[in-house]
Amino acid sequence: MTFKPRPAQREVLSYTGGWMGVAAVPGSGKTATLSYLAARLVATVELRDGQEILIVTLVKSAVGNFAAAMARYLKEEFNLLPGIGYRVRTLHSLANDIVRERPGLVGLADNFNVLSEREADDLLQDAVETWIKVHPDAPNAWLKDEQFDHRSARGDGWRDAVKSMANTFIRQAKDYQLSAAETRRRLDRFGMALPLAEICLSIYEQYERGLRYRGAVDFQDLIRLALRVLDLDSHYLVRLQDRWGYILEDEAQDSSLLQEQILRRLVGEMGNWVRVGDPNQAIFETFTTANPKYLRAFMTEPGVQARTLPNSGRSTKSIIALANRLIAWSLEHPVEAVRARMPLAPPYIEPTPPDDPQGNPPDQPDKVILWGKKLTADEERGAIIESLKRWLPENQDKTVAVLLPINSAGAAMVKALREAGIPHVENLRSTSGARAVVGALALLLDYLDHPLDAASLARVYAVWRRDARGDEDVERGIRQVSDLLRMIPYVEDFLAPRTSNWLEEAVPYSDQPILHEHLAQFRAWVRRWSSAVDLPIDQLILTMAGDLFVLETEIATAYNAALHLRRLAEFNPLMRLPDFAKELRDIAEGKRSFSGMGDDDDAFDPERHKGEVTVTTMHKAKGLEWDRVYLMSVSNYDYPSADPFDTFIGEKWFIRDSLNLDAEASAQLESLVSGAAYVERVATEKARVDYAAERLRLLYVGITRARSELIITWNTGRRGEQVEARPLAALRGWWAEQRGNA
Repeated sequence: MTFKPRPAQREVLSYTGGWMGVAAVPGSGKTATLSYLAARLVATVELRDGQEILIVTLVKSAVGNFAAAMARYLKEEFNLLPGIGYRVRTLHSLANDIVRERPGLVGLADNFNVLSEREADDLLQDAVETWIKVHPDAPNAWLKDEQFDHRSARGDGWRDAVKSMANTFIRQAKDYQLSAAETRRRLDRFGMALPLAEICLSIYEQYERGLRYRGAVDFQDLIRLALRVLDLDSHYLVRLQDRWGYILEDEAQDSSLLQEQILRRLVGEMGNWVRVGDPNQAIFETFTTANPKYLRAFMTEPGVQARTLPNSGRSTKSIIALANRLIAWSLEHPVEAVRARMPLAPPYIEPTPPDDPQGNPPDQPDKVILWGKKLTADEERGAIIESLKRWLPENQDKTVAVLLPINSAGAAMVKALREAGIPHVENLRSTSGARAVVGALALLLDYLDHPLDAASLARVYAVWRRDARGDEDVERGIRQVSDLLRMIPYVEDFLAPRTSNWLEEAVPYSDQPILHEHLAQFRAWVRRWSSAVDLPIDQLILTMAGDLFVLETEIATAYNAALHLRRLAEFNPLMRLPDFAKELRDIAEGKRSFSGMGDDDDAFDPERHKGEVTVTTMHKAKGLEWDRVYLMSVSNYDYPSADPFDTFIGEKWFIRDSLNLDAEASAQLESLVSGAAYVERVATEKARVDYAAERLRLLYVGITRARSELIITWNTGRRGEQVEARPLAALRGWWAEQRGNA
């Protein structure tokens, strides 16, 4: 047999029917267990023509993993042809299948479109921009007195806050199955003013109009409308229930209310449903409507067979003990509200049984280091760089990762690795190399929009010389020439001289022939790009990229950027150079992304990068593992405990009373649903507790990525105000006690 189940896995594999919930710890082999169970059901259950086993998972990469595992098991262990008798789907693709068969039931044309996340975000951005222009005084009610006239607070800060708030509100409204029209009716009947709901609803109404105009739906609509189809057409539902006699659900801890309701309909009261997940690894609540409470509640329902997969062969016993201690500490959390939230709960991780084919690595307690020393962010990166310099040469056959709590921190770490000459690979929202290419193109578009601006021309020169960087003397020369260009009184006297020729006057050929020729060559390239400015945006980008970039990876990124902007132009015909430049700047800064920026849903395999340092976020590290792991920035900012002195990402520095506008807007929507009165700030306090609980789970995920070696550090942040996260301090004290007693 290619799959040798452990005792706990055998209990799961003994399943024959009914409802079963499985709580699986990190590294327990849940994907292998579930795919083997699915293969066994395909091989042993008598399926009629047209019947299938349905496997539902969270992301597209998991679909491929399941399909490959099932194909192997069916062929090698059951001597069956793969691909017959089962279907593997993400929840969104399943919802799309359902709606496509009955679009008319929910008011859609047969050829309706599904907007990509990028297109939906653009549509929302347009709605936000329109609302802000019509309501220029709206920030007045929400800004702190001391920030009332702050340019950034009233500009980009307010715009980003409104967009985030509206996005959260719309997502939650759709989870409640509330259209904009129904939400408006409820708001008009409500007995008190709900100003944030009014803002978000106005944007929701315009967003919905944009969808209707395009004959389109977004991903959240797919889920909502799939449930509606099932409720409206009972005959169709019965047919689907018969088609999918067994439904197996992976990553069930990340299920939302609507997603669970769809599967409940498809299963029916007498159907067969297996849900597998780990509530302790639920780390997407902040970004989605998912909540681990649904899986926890399911496992306690009458008639549900509750099982656990507690054995993990991923980590050493020391790392397992540390992860288990974090669970135990969370059950005794010093902040009562967080403790009541049960951020982490049993089952505890257990090592594998003796003679397990995938047993735990040899224990190395001295390789678990919880760094208590106070460091600045630069010092923290420097300490990790020095550690890697010592470790990597002797461990070229091993994997290592630096895990960060947020994506934006990755660029600084990647820069430090590059400067230290340490081989590395990025698994971030977008790679720094791709961001640099996109950022260079953004600077060129900025210049073409302001062709007479000397400062913009100087930045274009630095971009033109980008491949010459690396040598200190050359970089000094680039800065000197850039400063020279920045001092041009009239740029046209350089680019298209008539009565006055700046180049001849400032850099005479007789005095500086090399620099003169160099600037003349630069001028020729700028003229070429300026003459291409009337081309369609994708052709303009490709023209500049062909002149600027040499490496295949850079050219590929530029090509993807050109395609992205062309699609954007087709979607928004009124977009002009400043809009395209801003789009590229946002991508370069990590605020947005597209399919060529390394953020697609392809599976990342650490084993392909032995001897290299993987830089990624803890969210993207979920499901992966490395021999050695560094967890960075475990401070009270990135891992707050809802203490009074903690600061929270959701509370903007310019908003009065430290309100979390996303949470307050959602609370006003909940008042419309429940009829209960809204009280300001209650939602902000609850959001602090929810966020603290989720970040505890994120820390747990980070710890359980390590096989043999684990180093955890923290830093004081940009202003030097952050302190060691409370759970890290507790773990460090406990670990020191264990080591002292050893």
